[in-house]
Amino acid sequence: MTLADPRPAAPAAERAAFVDVHYHAGPDAYVRRHTTASAGARYARLGGWVVLKNHLGSTAAQAWEARQQGLPVSGSIVLNDIAGGLDPRSVEQAVVQHGEDSGLRLIVHLPTVTGRAHTSRLARTPAHPLLADGLRPLTVTDEDGTLRAEVRELLRMARDLPIVISTGHADRHEVTLLVEEAVRLDVPRLMLNQPANPMTGLTCSDLLDLASAEQVYTEQTALTYLLGYQEWDDFSAVLSRVPRVVYSSDLGQTSQMDIGEWTTRSRDWFARAGLGEDRITEVVRDAPLRMLGL
Repeated sequence: MTLADPRPAAPAAERAAFVDVHYHAGPDAYVRRHTTASAGARYARLGGWVVLKNHLGSTAAQAWEARQQGLPVSGSIVLNDIAGGLDPRSVEQAVVQHGEDSGLRLIVHLPTVTGRAHTSRLARTPAHPLLADGLRPLTVTDEDGTLRAEVRELLRMARDLPIVISTGHADRHEVTLLVEEAVRLDVPRLMLNQPANPMTGLTCSDLLDLASAEQVYTEQTALTYLLGYQEWDDFSAVLSRVPRVVYSSDLGQTSQMDIGEWTTRSRDWFARAGLGEDRITEVVRDAPLRMLGL
């Protein structure tokens, strides 16, 4: 007698109505609203797909486990100091843990804790006593302002492995260097991670210049607008004008709205910005799937 496999079939990202490439579930550096399972269940009910992000390191194994339960989840790794920093072995391990069943690339975020002066407007609680003093900083450039050799190696890896390099919380100068190096190395995809955040500070005009490189994808998060880091005119202009925009939430904080409200509010914002249905589909689904697709 052969017993049937009790696990649901792995979900298919190409059937999703939208893809959120940036959502924080617990455990993370801060207390989060949802676990992987509860977040994945909400995205499933809404017909979406979610890429989990974690400032402590990798969500690859969590995402694999969620997909075995039929949930629409894929993963990422953040190369902060606490996760081992800019070590290619960490990326290789995460790729293996992520598996191949999702049909999507793993997002590899360069450091998000850089030590640069910035007072967040978020109300948040560290998830563990060891994090009370914050995480040790790490930047993609050295003391001379040039890209570290390890960063160049990671960009080279992105030509062969199923990954997408994200700029993390690089500053304006570092983002320019990363784009230039990605072009020089012929890296097929580079995601500008929430470039309107105060640590990066790129406007729509800046992004239009950077997007002249065809491998550049620009993430526009809801959170930068919600926190007042980005004015409405710039938020709406990025959504309307910049090529290869990937719209995401960057939510999961207990002090911010839940996933369902985000989708509703986003529709209102899209209407106010005058986006047509084709453009909406492009920024919430088609561009993310092109960026993440194998």
